Amino acid sequence: MKNSKLDYNLITLLLLLFITSCIAILNAQDFGQYEGNFLFRQITWYIVGIGIIAGIMYLDSEQIFRLNWFIYSFSIILLIALILAPESIAREINGAKSWFQLPGIGSLQPAEFTKISLIICLSFLVQKHHEKYLDKTLKTDLLLLIKMGAATALPILLIMRQPDLGTSLVLICIFTGIFIISGISWKIISVIFIIISLISSILIYLVFFNPEMLQSMGFATYQLGRIYAWIDPESYASGEGYNLTKALLAIGSGGVYGYLEKGIYVPEAHTDFIFSVISSKYGFFGASILVTIYFLLISSIVKLALDVKNSFESYICTGVTSMIFFHVFENIGMNIGLVPITGIPLPFISYGGSSLIGNMLAMGLVFSISYRKKTFMFD
Repeated sequence: MKNSKLDYNLITLLLLLFITSCIAILNAQDFGQYEGNFLFRQITWYIVGIGIIAGIMYLDSEQIFRLNWFIYSFSIILLIALILAPESIAREINGAKSWFQLPGIGSLQPAEFTKISLIICLSFLVQKHHEKYLDKTLKTDLLLLIKMGAATALPILLIMRQPDLGTSLVLICIFTGIFIISGISWKIISVIFIIISLISSILIYLVFFNPEMLQSMGFATYQLGRIYAWIDPESYASGEGYNLTKALLAIGSGGVYGYLEKGIYVPEAHTDFIFSVISSKYGFFGASILVTIYFLLISSIVKLALDVKNSFESYICTGVTSMIFFHVFENIGMNIGLVPITGIPLPFISYGGSSLIGNMLAMGLVFSISYRKKTFMFD
């Protein structure tokens, strides 16, 4: 038996993402939409993130297991505090009250840290459930589903109060990933997916034929506008489809190898639409390299999830994989018009302290698991 140490493959991939982020943000600043040196801030947040990874690596999975409810409760308290906070420290931005405005630090988005707390909480619940109920039955599977559903529903309800649909979708994806490998009977999983498909079909019908009912159910006009703009961006180019139209033009203008000129202006180029900057500047070739890096990162975490002997650690790796995968799929998808725009950043690339620190927290968990992974001679 031997202990593995630092995972240099993961370190190399994070280094490549850091370099890509710096180059992309530097190019995005040429558009001059906002004043300020975002590159310097991003480098600062990366340094903080490296410190966070190093700190988490001192914690083993047993310590994280014991701290589960403290971490989860703290994230819920932050979300409640955000709702109750006065405008002086939590003002509404673009129709959403999602950030604390802290002097000397800047904006802080509690929802980003909720993703990590949910990963740990769901992993804890599944592990404890299987330790308690050694004989699985339909009743015990339903009980586990209720536990996981309740733990996920609470932060989603609080986040939708902001409102923040994008982060809520990420939490649902984290739940789905851990739920699928939790050992729950596939009969229950099949029934749930059939129900979700039916609900989705009904929502699609209402979007096209009865949007008034959706508005009466709480859907905002701008959310419906994003869907219509996604379907036909040219017809909404002066409104909800403006960002998507610009992103598509920028990506298309990059061709195969990109170009060196300034390029087409894209709103929020340093955050939500940074993929369009990379595609326009470095073309299909550059975008493909970035996607390959993400593929290698996700596959490395999946391999770790399969290699570890501790189920709790495997669940954590699955949750992190689900989070990163959904972020990448949704962000790139909304840039190329594959899915509606939700405002989800591109992980490790888009500018944003809260987003980057949240991702670094997730990678800290992965590095901690990898660092203490044990391999056996006859494995």
